Amino acid sequence: MAPADILLYTGVMALVTYLIRMLPLTLIRRRVDSPLIRSFLYYVPYAVLAAMIVPEMLYATLSVWSAAAALVVGVASALRGRSMIAVAILACLTVFAAESLLRASGYL
Repeated sequence: MAPADILLYTGVMALVTYLIRMLPLTLIRRRVDSPLIRSFLYYVPYAVLAAMIVPEMLYATLSVWSAAAALVVGVASALRGRSMIAVAILACLTVFAAESLLRASGYL
């Protein structure tokens, strides 16, 4: 691939990303009053974050079982109101413990 093509593709991606972020700000000038739309927009960041994290989390470890255990511990600790760093540390410790147990029992 030629360097000019790479620059062209990068420029098009930057333009599309900019337009996606800029158009709602310029087209919607008044406050959104609909409770349905407001509640939908409130949950969009959480849904996008979950859609990006969960699949990667399940395949980032040596075993899907250790990842599933970490997912359960992470969701439970987040629902209990723990901070994001505490949730991440607890999930990492859960993966470490689960993979240690799996390795000791001969499953890994």
